[in-house]
Amino acid sequence: MSESLLQPRLALEEERLGEGEAMAIPLDSDAPEPLIETKPSELVEPGRALALSDFAAPDTTAGERLIRLAYRLGIPGPTLVAPFRKRASPRLLATVENPLRGDRVAGMALRAGHFLICGVKAPVAQMDFSPVARLTPPFERVVHSFAWLADLEASAPRQQITQTAERVLAAWLEANPHPGRGAAWKVGHAGHRVLNWLVHAPLLLAGNDRQLRNRTLRALAETARWLDRNVGKAEDRLAEVAGWCGIVAAGLLLPEGKPRRLFGEAGLVRALGELVGDDGGVLSRSPLDQMEAIELLAQLGACYRATRRDPPEAVDTMLKMLVPPLLTLLHADGGLGSWQGSGAVSAERIAALVTASGVRTRPLRDARQWGYQRITAGRSVLLCDAAPPPLARHARHGCASTLAFEFSHGDQRLIVNCGGAAFAGGQVPLRIEQGLRATAAHSTLVLGDANSTAVLINGKLGNGVGEVEVDRRLVESGKATATRLEASHDGYGPRFGLLHRRILILRDDGTELRGEDLLVPSGRRAKRGKVPYAIRFHLGLGIAASLTDSKRGVHLALPDGSYWQFLSVSGEVAIDESLWVDGDGRPQPVQQLVIEGMESRGGGSFSWLLKKL
Repeated sequence: MSESLLQPRLALEEERLGEGEAMAIPLDSDAPEPLIETKPSELVEPGRALALSDFAAPDTTAGERLIRLAYRLGIPGPTLVAPFRKRASPRLLATVENPLRGDRVAGMALRAGHFLICGVKAPVAQMDFSPVARLTPPFERVVHSFAWLADLEASAPRQQITQTAERVLAAWLEANPHPGRGAAWKVGHAGHRVLNWLVHAPLLLAGNDRQLRNRTLRALAETARWLDRNVGKAEDRLAEVAGWCGIVAAGLLLPEGKPRRLFGEAGLVRALGELVGDDGGVLSRSPLDQMEAIELLAQLGACYRATRRDPPEAVDTMLKMLVPPLLTLLHADGGLGSWQGSGAVSAERIAALVTASGVRTRPLRDARQWGYQRITAGRSVLLCDAAPPPLARHARHGCASTLAFEFSHGDQRLIVNCGGAAFAGGQVPLRIEQGLRATAAHSTLVLGDANSTAVLINGKLGNGVGEVEVDRRLVESGKATATRLEASHDGYGPRFGLLHRRILILRDDGTELRGEDLLVPSGRRAKRGKVPYAIRFHLGLGIAASLTDSKRGVHLALPDGSYWQFLSVSGEVAIDESLWVDGDGRPQPVQQLVIEGMESRGGGSFSWLLKKL
């Protein structure tokens, strides 16, 4: 391909207006003109698969290694710690200070007798906690993990909410008398449940019902023993990490727990090494999973502090590695982007999580292994998915989002992805979960109305993108400078014989984003015929879009009163309906810009511009 094709062909000469008027772009201009001259730079290493972080087991003495081996072989902890002493009754050795702040609104709903999960209210009195209950995924996670305890604790002083916590706890214990049966005994849910029971123990055990208190302590010890035997059967790596965190926390806070703690620390460090890549990103590439991993380690760290012990060095190191990649996906408003099933989690929740982690750091500009590129310019932030999707064994809500981008300016999100697949089962219907994971739900090019990577059931992905090449460099022309990001993927190669290459150029003042999408023949011989294409740009919440007379330009009026223009040099633009899922799992109606048509299998080029007036 000639070098000229690698430059966006946008002729957008600025029209001089009278004094006091805004600068406008002639939206009907289509004369090709290179934007800026590039400087040489090194090619970013192609993304094929995420590398694993390798962590060795914590340093221990020979005696501790022997205890750990014996416990792993099934010898009970009390036998190893005090073989000739009567087994201690279940009790807690310390009180943990909760590091994570819950949702006060959801807590107030609980006090009023309702679970409030992903925007849906469900009466506690009518909730089926039994093993045969078929709860939607969001309700299953919150109810069986007891994540609602943090919400309840955030809603009022402890003496006002103890009865509510005891009522829900008693109903759950009554419905789940036997370990190992039903969704409640998925390893991930059980691990979270042990952690939440231990962290929120004052709320659960401070009431006057002594019988319930003893029953809760027995259930806690029984769940920890069940995790000892079943943690290796976890549904995925993150669930296994949750199980190991529960084991370690129980080893710290229950009597005669040293063997369990030694056993759990070794397993936790090994599981973390298999969960996280070299740059700190979880292998599912999901920001929500990244947040869950940070929450688990933050809660576990609070358990260590309560017992005045230091966590293994590898655990502390991992927590410091996990935070920077998460910050990479924050927009200018401090909220999360919509990637790999996540919604736009609020800036307040992200800030509270980072505070709880105790890690002070900056975002990664280039998370090569995790696969996201972040460009900041002035008040603008550009995020791009520049890596293959996660492997099927790692994906929870895997999306075919390769080369999609999001763009924000100040507190306004201009270009977004639909997101929200992980919230399906709340206000987001389960029936559209796969649609939210499709390529068309992301701001990128769709070829032949097909996904760049096959979207399967249960959050998994099939064949598709296997390699992504990325080239990032600084470019300049005179006094103007910009960042140029070029990336390509092979997801459409086997079906259509075409590679998708995307070039994004963001001016350093953040007021202009130029792009070009190219279809490049991938085989030795170009295939004949034409294939339908569509380039989609999902607009942010509250943006009013209106077409120009030429239908090649779109005026965008933002909620903050500012105006932007979008221009398609290569074809007409249509405005269509779309949706965007917010951080609380609520779908919001938005619009999308679509450039579509038929293109030769010999290749093609489509240029566009987004500019602030």
